[in-house]
Amino acid sequence: MKIGFVIYGSIDTLSGGYMYDRMLVEYLRAQGDTVEIISLPWRNYAAHLTDNFSFRLWGPEVGSRGGQKTAQLHAFDILIQDELNHPSLIAANCRPHPCPVISLVHHLRCSELRPKWQNDLYRVVEKKYLASVDGFIFNSETTKGVVNEVVDHGKPSVVAFPPTDRFGEAMSEQEIEERSRKKELKILFLGNVISRKGLHTLLEAVKDLKSQVVVDVVGSLTSDLEYVQSIQTYITEHHLSSFVFLHDALNNQPLIEKLRSAHVLTVPSSYEGFGIVYLEGMGFGLPAIGTTLGAAGEVIEDGVTGFLIQPGDAQGLADRLKVLHERRDILLKMSLAARKRYQRQPKWKQTANQIREFLLSFL
Repeated sequence: MKIGFVIYGSIDTLSGGYMYDRMLVEYLRAQGDTVEIISLPWRNYAAHLTDNFSFRLWGPEVGSRGGQKTAQLHAFDILIQDELNHPSLIAANCRPHPCPVISLVHHLRCSELRPKWQNDLYRVVEKKYLASVDGFIFNSETTKGVVNEVVDHGKPSVVAFPPTDRFGEAMSEQEIEERSRKKELKILFLGNVISRKGLHTLLEAVKDLKSQVVVDVVGSLTSDLEYVQSIQTYITEHHLSSFVFLHDALNNQPLIEKLRSAHVLTVPSSYEGFGIVYLEGMGFGLPAIGTTLGAAGEVIEDGVTGFLIQPGDAQGLADRLKVLHERRDILLKMSLAARKRYQRQPKWKQTANQIREFLLSFL
């Protein structure tokens, strides 16, 4: 197959969604398919909407970005679009197109936690975009259900769970048991430092736990500079710098070391389309703490492999962290249950093959 793949920015961006896109491209290329990345520049939402006046996908040549032509799309068999790009693509998709357009949906912008009037506007735009494509790749049953509520599409789709086995085999039970006896409770926050990921909720939860916990924050510090500044100010004003550490984004061995040394993974997002990070942490025996909004409940069994709290519930989070610190028998039981949950998850090759078979069905 000759496949085009539309994204914003660089496919090497360190986030769960971009990792999904990147590993899908790697898998398709390994099967002998040709995949061309079509990268549109990151701007604000309003600027992306203006692309509908100038950007076109179809024809002998595609308009240039940064002085370079992005693609010759008339030659593709399939065009995949990361749904994140939806504000730029509505007009382009509505024109007659020579190949099927498939939207890869991680989560809808209108599902995130924000004032209703804003989400109502986003919902109108996303509904127009969703109606313009020929099929869907969903990363979770939750995401599929949300899209079905927004647009009654009746179009072909596949649910293909994200890659969660990039670190290989799970950490051994013996190693997990030994780690559980360490005195301080080591909490790992893994995600870009943006408001949606809920780091402010975690900091509020631990501000009175001080000598009992260590918090490692691993994630980009440049994705939302204003929010990062507010986090740094909060750490300073509440004297948290002795046990809260911001590490910026890490990958490969440095990230593995943080996962191996932690006791619990805590990412209290206001919304997750799936939450790859929760399952990746479970491979290291880390109970996961997420929220009830979004698809975290597809991964986390409350009270068994982790906890689910309401978005923004700092006191509820603090109570659960205290339990894990004071009751190491409960921590160990949940850690081993998390490890078993990770081992039950389908391997990425299985789900990536699902996607490829789905794409082939359009030819």
